Amino acid sequence: MKQIDVYRHKKILVLGLAKSGVTAAALLHKLGAFVTVNDKKPLSENPEAQGLLEQGIKVICGDHPIELLDEGFELIVKNPGIPYNNPMIAGAIEKGIPVITEVELAYQISDAPFIAITGTNGKTTTTTLIFEMLNQGNKQPLIAGNIGTVASGVAQKATKENTIVIELSSFQLMGIDTFKPRIAIITNLYDAHLDYHGTREEYMKAKSNITKKQTELEYLIINADQEETLEIARNSRAKIIPFSTKKHLSEGAFISNGWICFNDEKVMEIEKIALPGVHNLENILSAMVAAKLSGVENSAIQEVLQTFTGVKHRLQYVTEVNGRKFYNDSKATNSLAAINALAAFDAPIILLAGGLDRGNEFDELLPYLKNVKALVTFGQTAPKIERVGSEAGIKTIKRVDNVDKAVPEAYRHSEPGDIILLSPACASWDQYKTFEVRGDIFIEAVHKLK
Repeated sequence: MKQIDVYRHKKILVLGLAKSGVTAAALLHKLGAFVTVNDKKPLSENPEAQGLLEQGIKVICGDHPIELLDEGFELIVKNPGIPYNNPMIAGAIEKGIPVITEVELAYQISDAPFIAITGTNGKTTTTTLIFEMLNQGNKQPLIAGNIGTVASGVAQKATKENTIVIELSSFQLMGIDTFKPRIAIITNLYDAHLDYHGTREEYMKAKSNITKKQTELEYLIINADQEETLEIARNSRAKIIPFSTKKHLSEGAFISNGWICFNDEKVMEIEKIALPGVHNLENILSAMVAAKLSGVENSAIQEVLQTFTGVKHRLQYVTEVNGRKFYNDSKATNSLAAINALAAFDAPIILLAGGLDRGNEFDELLPYLKNVKALVTFGQTAPKIERVGSEAGIKTIKRVDNVDKAVPEAYRHSEPGDIILLSPACASWDQYKTFEVRGDIFIEAVHKLK
């Protein structure tokens, strides 16, 4: 870890705890800052805040008092989930107080270079693939970010021999300043999180921050099949490496005659890849480029792709019960992700879908439901998804209270050879705290069938 003095004796407010806030507060305290932590959860119910209090850090819990901004803070480190229209954040910006996320801290203290991955879909799978490829190639990678490991915690342990492979959301990317990854990847871009960003333009702008500080010495890997990512590339100073699943490229990664290729080199036959789904070829191509740029040999890349079957909750194979195969794709929190899952299978599908209503009508699902023989819905969006299912000609449509009840209902309408797929096309927050909780409940319900 770099010993930096930039925060020594600075008054810093850490707004919002969770894992990232706790780690950031403790790190800043160690770097000599005068840290105040503010979290909405009452102190009596907040073991994280109590732990920071024991370290000598000032803690204010229970609400976000706007008058805190009058205490002369020189920097705010905010939890990425707190939107910029929050009164505390808006007030800080109005006063000219810089606002960052802990990813910026991680970059400033890290001895290791970063490979940073963002996009609407495929981030976690791509991040995990890169980590596995670098690990197989003996490159000593560390994994961090939105995938579940706090970046500033990982950065404290990293050395120059490591590479930090970090998944970044648009929320995190809005709060960076000097962050400059050696390799940046944008998997794809579609409308998402408009409830947070307000407009499509603001969402795209946040994603483009990943390459904002890059120079011609760094790399930006982008999806050449999308105008949105190409537009970001046109405004980047980094060396651009494109990938495409639809066309042959003179430079970059692409598909040719059943092979994944890099520049003029065949790397691996697609039929030998273990990870299902056409959409995963995008993730594989971008991960392969990052691995090749990091000096990983083809043999290590091939070894990973022959054995890697996916990340939990992302088109995850669960088990087979009496000839029915169950897949957990709880991370499919939008229609595009559900479409990718539906396109991954040739066998008849019983689809489990529904969740938080964000105003989508789901008409984009229509062309992809032809292989769905039965539909089981739940959550706020159940009526909307049922309407689309009826228009697609699905004869068996059943509504249940929750995922736990959806699994046996789906099983009742299945037969050997069928795929039973949880791919909700919606966020989980109407019924479940996270998509992980929803996926775990699905897995548990599947195992009850045995």
